[in-house]
Amino acid sequence: MRKILYVVLDGLGDTPIKELGNKTPLEAALTPNMDKLAQSGKNGVVYTVGKGIAPESDIAVISLLGYDAHKYYTGRGPLESFAEGLKVDDGNVALRVNFATVEEDGKKIKDRRVGRNLTTEEATFLSKEINSKVVLTNATFEFKNTIGHRGILVIRAMHAQLSAWITNTDPAYDRQGVFGLAKEKFEPYVDTCKPMPGYEDSRPAIEAANLLNEFTLKSHKVLEEAAINKKRIADGKVPANIILSRDAGDHLPKFPPMSEHYKIKFGSFVEMPVERGIALLTGISIVDVPSSTGHPDVDYAVWAKIALQKLPEFDGLYIHIKGPDEPGHDGDFNKKKASIEAVDKYFFGNLLPHLKMKDCIMVVTADHSTPCKLKAHSPDPVPLIIAGGAIKSDKTLSFSEKAAAVGSLGEILGKDLMGLLIKLAKE
Repeated sequence: MRKILYVVLDGLGDTPIKELGNKTPLEAALTPNMDKLAQSGKNGVVYTVGKGIAPESDIAVISLLGYDAHKYYTGRGPLESFAEGLKVDDGNVALRVNFATVEEDGKKIKDRRVGRNLTTEEATFLSKEINSKVVLTNATFEFKNTIGHRGILVIRAMHAQLSAWITNTDPAYDRQGVFGLAKEKFEPYVDTCKPMPGYEDSRPAIEAANLLNEFTLKSHKVLEEAAINKKRIADGKVPANIILSRDAGDHLPKFPPMSEHYKIKFGSFVEMPVERGIALLTGISIVDVPSSTGHPDVDYAVWAKIALQKLPEFDGLYIHIKGPDEPGHDGDFNKKKASIEAVDKYFFGNLLPHLKMKDCIMVVTADHSTPCKLKAHSPDPVPLIIAGGAIKSDKTLSFSEKAAAVGSLGEILGKDLMGLLIKLAKE
């Protein structure tokens, strides 16, 4: 069986932008290495979760790894909490959270991500303030910051089970059943948490909603008085004075291990807690890589080197690169274009010359589209390349949304992709 090298570029997909000559950032970017892959292999598009769904990364990654998210997913909160070492028992409620900035009224959101400049040191200090000063009624909680403005929250009622069938306080995300979905448009106000439709009379859901609202209010008061936030204001920065919560779950997902599900041994390179949680819960090994320096020329070159070193130890490697997603959320198409070029030059440029393509199946795709115009995820399909092994070229000339849409692979659902890759690896 050939090795599988599975590269997912977070938020890669986009739509044409006038300032880029009506090209997407991917189409406008200089990507000779990914273009060469596209020319040597077959191309298509992927609906990672399903048509019409603008997925969050968690359900997209679960699907891309060959699991049916409709069957196994229990919310993003439990995935990230597990990855960060927080215990989630059945009947606890775990949530993914953001530090954010609200106006003086405590409701109108000024910045959902605290200007993207909240440091780990600042966030850690604020987390300690919340954990030491907020006390909930008949419940305990653990709050932990993860990366930048991001964090996790686990609430545990003292004498009752809680239900995760509750709405988000983060207005940028909705829920469709258990799935979290990014909204294309939203009103910038902190939402009040409520039981979801059909659970209005559920005591566990009512209690969970009340506790989350209590936490939101009390933590806001603590953050308003925090010395770190007063210093940020004095320095001309926005304060991290509210916690926005979303994607509640009340138990961990029970994935069949990858080794049993597909009879393969996979390793993974991941940057974010959600991908780490998915890897750990599916039995995929975590390949340790150095912490990011913030310099793509350094970080991507190191990842390429480690990928080449580690590939012989596994049947395949899953490599998730965050790069293009953040500038998509910020609406910065030039920065997104530059991010894509950096991935091509420093990751693929250091990887492909040393890879024996006949001995592996190389996959490049994305978990979702993050169009700069929307500053949010969209339901658009993402481009896909499969190259290497015995795969013959379908004469595609470049790697882009437009070129992939007419590739020979056509349209593929995310959950079907892993099975296809294993089949090709065995040919």
